[in-house]
Amino acid sequence: MRHIPVYQVIAEDLQAMGVDSVFGLMSDDICQLVATLDAIGVRFIGARHECQAVMMAMGYAAASQKLGVALVGRGPAMANAIHGSVSTSRTQHPVLIMSGDAPLQQGAHNPLGPDLKAFPAAAILRACGIPTFVPGSADTARQTLADAVAQTRYGRTAALLLPTDVQVGYTQVPSSEQPFLSWERVRPCEPAAERAIETAARVLASSRRPLIVAGVGAYRAGARPAIEALAEKTGALLINALKAKDLFAGHPYDLGILGSSSHSVARQLVEQADAVIAIGVALNSLTMSSGSALPAVPLIHIDAMRQHIGRWWPADVAIVGDARLATQQLTAAVPARDAAEKPFHTAEVRERIARFDHRQDFVDASTERTLDPRLLALTLSELLPENRHVVYDGGNFMANWAYVSVSDPGHFTHTLDFGSVGLGIGTAIGVARACPDRTVVLFIGDGGLLMTMGEIETVIREDLPLVIVAMNDAAYGAEVHILRGQNLPTAKAEFFDVDFAPMVAPLGFEAHTIRHLDELRALAPLLANPGGPVFLDCKINANVIAPFITEFTHRDTRR
Repeated sequence: MRHIPVYQVIAEDLQAMGVDSVFGLMSDDICQLVATLDAIGVRFIGARHECQAVMMAMGYAAASQKLGVALVGRGPAMANAIHGSVSTSRTQHPVLIMSGDAPLQQGAHNPLGPDLKAFPAAAILRACGIPTFVPGSADTARQTLADAVAQTRYGRTAALLLPTDVQVGYTQVPSSEQPFLSWERVRPCEPAAERAIETAARVLASSRRPLIVAGVGAYRAGARPAIEALAEKTGALLINALKAKDLFAGHPYDLGILGSSSHSVARQLVEQADAVIAIGVALNSLTMSSGSALPAVPLIHIDAMRQHIGRWWPADVAIVGDARLATQQLTAAVPARDAAEKPFHTAEVRERIARFDHRQDFVDASTERTLDPRLLALTLSELLPENRHVVYDGGNFMANWAYVSVSDPGHFTHTLDFGSVGLGIGTAIGVARACPDRTVVLFIGDGGLLMTMGEIETVIREDLPLVIVAMNDAAYGAEVHILRGQNLPTAKAEFFDVDFAPMVAPLGFEAHTIRHLDELRALAPLLANPGGPVFLDCKINANVIAPFITEFTHRDTRR
């Protein structure tokens, strides 16, 4: 048996699970654990803010589908991390948040104090719905880690709080043993009930213009071929939710994104649907354009998790089952149709979809000093390497995610799960660590960037070849448009034009200020093969309003 400190046991168990990166911020109450991780070869990527450390772990998990691990200090450090922890807990990515915690043994009956770092982390994390674990002794620390890790295998966020006296306590570990912990993602993979399939098949039997809406659950289940087979048999059009961006790219009946980011041809065709099959998708307010995205027709909802069906939008037929298996069952149950019974599957419809260009949907709003953000996004999509992972921070500019293509949904990540801005740069750093062979592109507004400028240095220090596109409208753009819509003054949401390029260039970025498309196209060789960190300060026209802002405003007015 080895008699070793708990912080060494925890570090060795994480390494044995296959953890190769931990994201965090050094603190006196976790410094031994950080140093040990580094000493045994687990790379510790140090953030400048604990919230961003958690988002780095989330970005790593999103891009790799491995366990993301964040490690922060106790008290104020954990308080800083709560923002990112809540956001991460809503993503269904596997993340373990580890933190120092107050010692279990407080010493004398009347100890000197106060404890300046006192903070009820466990109570707050649990109140936020995050499973939280605290070992009661050095000898139970290893099993407590195993309990926390078990939660993450289901795509959940879990927290492990490590009291300082437990960390430095000693425990017995066998000198030679099989790894105590292993990690593998667990996914529900059960077929659907035949009665539910039969009911859905009867609904589809009376449909001639079905529409299939697929979400990220369908992508993670590997359901694309099965869904395309169902579309072929029933004559359905295909469309995806935002998180499943470009799931059906290249398919002749692909309509792109459903909801706030839909293009005009997609909206026109969706309106003609007489039945909807929603597969592995949440049908939330963004996907549903605040309630106006889909016609009032029968809706069949397939999801592996019963509680997800009808959560945000009512379903007429519920099918609980794996997205791929249930889709295959439904395909087998519906009768074959001839071409006359599939009015969506015609040469005319295929041509309408193929001819569509996003530039048809808007008039160029570029000025002498600013770019139309939609044209900017379309041009960047042409110039950047196809082998890319795109990360979006939040803000008015984010509607332009429709114009930047990716190879599949696994290479698109947005940070809107908490309705927050400023979480993008941490996420992008985590993605870059997970995808060293891909160009990682972050789109972030000037407001979110100014919140998180400290992590610009992290990109350089950790030698991560990140392309940062600052969508700089010199404002909190969403708030400006909301205030304008209510005829209220916008002065407090507008700012002077910050020039970021001279600020980031001394740190090691190749930085450029972009006000015209010709300036961007002149950088084509650099963008086609970014050799290191690149920063583009893109001055965009603040008057271009995101469609979801208008939808939210109209929804609130109707209420």
